[in-house]
Amino acid sequence: MAIKIDSQIVGYAVAKEDEDDKAAEAALQGEQQPENVIQMHEKIERPEMLIGSTYKVKTPLSEHALYITINDIILNPGTENELRRPFEVFINCKSMDHFQWIVALTRIISAVFRKGGDVTFLVDELRSVFDPRGGYFKKGGKYMPSIVAEIGDSIECHLRMIGMLKDEALDEHQQKLIDEKRKQFEGAVEQAEENSAKDFPDSAQLCAKCSTKAVIKMDGCMTCLNCGDSKCG
Repeated sequence: MAIKIDSQIVGYAVAKEDEDDKAAEAALQGEQQPENVIQMHEKIERPEMLIGSTYKVKTPLSEHALYITINDIILNPGTENELRRPFEVFINCKSMDHFQWIVALTRIISAVFRKGGDVTFLVDELRSVFDPRGGYFKKGGKYMPSIVAEIGDSIECHLRMIGMLKDEALDEHQQKLIDEKRKQFEGAVEQAEENSAKDFPDSAQLCAKCSTKAVIKMDGCMTCLNCGDSKCG
């Protein structure tokens, strides 16, 4: 179909299949293109050396610990657009019980990393996996529904370290409420310690039944002054 051009041609550009529409429009208008910023995509080749971090995962479900290594690639090094993005993951363990699914999981996660884009969804996907035998509490009291979920927890920790995930800061009201509750708790603990020190002798021992330092020797028998427990019956 013929198109009649009534105005003078001031610029032109050759359309390409992979060219972004906005870039083509800017070229037609004679605008200067911004500096190319390399983003993570699957065609980026692996460099000879990558930097990374290793995380140790020790669970009560397995005799041996897992060691999760996440290697990162540096994009646009030395520029203001420098980015650190995860490139691959390896999981090592002395136990061979989980060898097949560990190899499969690391290959899938690495493929997602190299694809680029928002890879933070992996954290929620892995942490939503539940072990039918039941979960466990890791060090610090955090509940983990499965070993796969703790792998996701390690990936989340790494993504926060390199800046892909941001910590959600508490607003002023939430922080004030937490400070008040902490102050009340610390005050209650101090008061309990003072009352315990006043009510029972300093030489009292810890009671195995009520966990109070109130056991003294009375009438030749160890007796708790708090709950009345006595070895003499």
